[in-house]
Amino acid sequence: MRRKLAAGNWKMNGLSAALDELAAMGPAADGKAEVLICPPATLVAPAAALGLPLAIGGQDCHAKDAGAHTGDISAAMLKDAGATYVILGHSERRADHDEHDEHVREKCRAAWDAGLAAVVCVGETLSEREAQNTLDIIAGQLAGSLPDGATGHNLVVAYEPVWAIGTGKVPDVDQIGEVHDFIRARLEKRFGEGVGRSVRLLYGGSVKPGNAAEIFAVSNVDGALVGGASLRADDFLPIIEALNASAD
Repeated sequence: MRRKLAAGNWKMNGLSAALDELAAMGPAADGKAEVLICPPATLVAPAAALGLPLAIGGQDCHAKDAGAHTGDISAAMLKDAGATYVILGHSERRADHDEHDEHVREKCRAAWDAGLAAVVCVGETLSEREAQNTLDIIAGQLAGSLPDGATGHNLVVAYEPVWAIGTGKVPDVDQIGEVHDFIRARLEKRFGEGVGRSVRLLYGGSVKPGNAAEIFAVSNVDGALVGGASLRADDFLPIIEALNASAD
């Protein structure tokens, strides 16, 4: 059985005082679902040092182990700081930093080499959705972004339709289910049925306490990658509780 996963992406938010919110989330991390928080890089080490029963991750890593890459952070550095996961290929990285599938693939390989699990993001834009190209876009991103060697331990795939991130717009449950079922089938075809079934699939894009339970009831949705609603315990805890309930 795949363990459900509630992952929070804090993006470029959070100073030291935000660790109080993280501490408030700690008790909920003892439930059936795994809880992961990906704070900004400045907070990875202090967050891990809290010793809470939740995982800490980075939001990106460089494809190289070390070198003359000012401002970047390597997977080995994240691991050394206490991270066990890293988000890769988020649409904001793809758009703002011109990251392409091949860049994500190299970063994913680096993450695995460092002992980190990669949360690889895929998703279509609104124009691609309206042109009915969603599944073609997802297929291409999966093929290009994932290296060989995936397992249920080192890979999580997050489907985040770009047009739903931070907009309040959410695909209907049939649309979410169609994409998640498609991703599952693609993973099984490429990596084998056992691995394909073991990789957790998250939905991301305007997940909130009010819609979480409905989303978690969808086929092949194993949890969520949550942005703004993960910044405060009062918002994230109900989402974790909904995920725990869906695991019963």
